[in-house]
Amino acid sequence: EVQLQASGGGLVQAGGSLRLSCACSGVTFDDYAIAWFRQAPGKEREAVSCIGVYEGRTYHADSVRGRSSISIDDAKRTAFLQLSNLKPEDTAVYYCAAVRSRACSLWRLYQYWGQGTEVTVSS
Repeated sequence: EVQLQASGGGLVQAGGSLRLSCACSGVTFDDYAIAWFRQAPGKEREAVSCIGVYEGRTYHADSVRGRSSISIDDAKRTAFLQLSNLKPEDTAVYYCAAVRSRACSLWRLYQYWGQGTEVTVSS
């Protein structure tokens, strides 16, 4: 059974950094792409970053490019999202998600979702 659990959110000052974790059970990273999404208050969910291990590529939204890193620790069965130089507009609930694909996919195709972790960035 595929289960994802996001953690690591919290309150941070603008300019700070956070590392979010996504514990992935039942996932083989060669066969799944892992993505991070976020939903800010009053906004639609948007994709942040994605990693497709098999294809060896990562993708980042324009809003976080240069400030976002996504990685996998296979031994720990965990995916990470590192955000730096945080801005108030990064405030959102962050979700990790997985799709059984060897490449990153459109967000609506992701099959499995974690519960979300809230990030609040204060100015």
